[in-house]
Amino acid sequence: MARRRSAVRPNALPLGLVLPAAALLVLALGYPLVRQVVLSLQEFGLAQQFGQPPEWIGLDNYRALVGDSYLWTVVLRTVLFCFVNAGLTMGIGVGIALLMTRMSTWVRVLVQAGLLLTWATPVVAAMIVWQFLFDTQYGVVNSVLTALGSDHDGHSWLAEPISFFSIATMIVVWMSVPFVVFTTYAALTQVPDDVIEAAEIDGAGAWQRFLHVVVPTVRPVLLVVLLLQIIWDLRVFTQIYTLQKSGGITRDTNLLGTYIYSLGIKGGDFGTAAAAAMFMLVLTVLLTAPYLRIMFRQEED
Repeated sequence: MARRRSAVRPNALPLGLVLPAAALLVLALGYPLVRQVVLSLQEFGLAQQFGQPPEWIGLDNYRALVGDSYLWTVVLRTVLFCFVNAGLTMGIGVGIALLMTRMSTWVRVLVQAGLLLTWATPVVAAMIVWQFLFDTQYGVVNSVLTALGSDHDGHSWLAEPISFFSIATMIVVWMSVPFVVFTTYAALTQVPDDVIEAAEIDGAGAWQRFLHVVVPTVRPVLLVVLLLQIIWDLRVFTQIYTLQKSGGITRDTNLLGTYIYSLGIKGGDFGTAAAAAMFMLVLTVLLTAPYLRIMFRQEED
């Protein structure tokens, strides 16, 4: 009997420790998700906020969204914006992390301090600075270009979608690069020096050592960072919304986040907004599924 109890306790203890946290996680994430699914199947507008019972309409919200060509324009715009930002962020971040391995201690500390300050800056505070830089009347960029002889006095950078998203990309990448740098640099410091030296003795060049030794070692970290970056860039909202309020044309610059906001908060159609949010969730799962399969395959190997 004593042996049976001693055999059960080690297995029951981890389960008992995990269950409370799992229950809290299900409660915190599961209820909002279920509530959103239910809301997407209802007609829930301003009248329902004042007490009128919501009407169950099934998949009508989804049919209306799928049949709206503007939704597909926003989806394509969001996916392109996500991939461009994620690619630039990963490229710049990994490049800076590689350079940091070659820097002296003091230079590396200064670079890390600058990146940390950039990463720690609140989004709203950072957006105020960026708005001042590209302001139509008093912006620093227009003033500098005008002083150099270019006719940019009073030029609106946010009125055109191309320049709007160029500025948005600069802001998003600028705020995202520090995380990639810190994470990648931490992974690079774990690459065994003796393995690199052995590859060098065997005649491998710098590029071959990087490609066949460094990259396989840090690949799991890069995959996780890329996965998170794609998720974050799909959910960009504050930067786009703030730039829209500063002069951007909303319809021409909407991404899924601001589109859902315009449907729900601004338009009062919370049922359709919930359906669009579910559409965004499905899109996120589809885009991140290949990376998850690669990660799971690596774990099995």
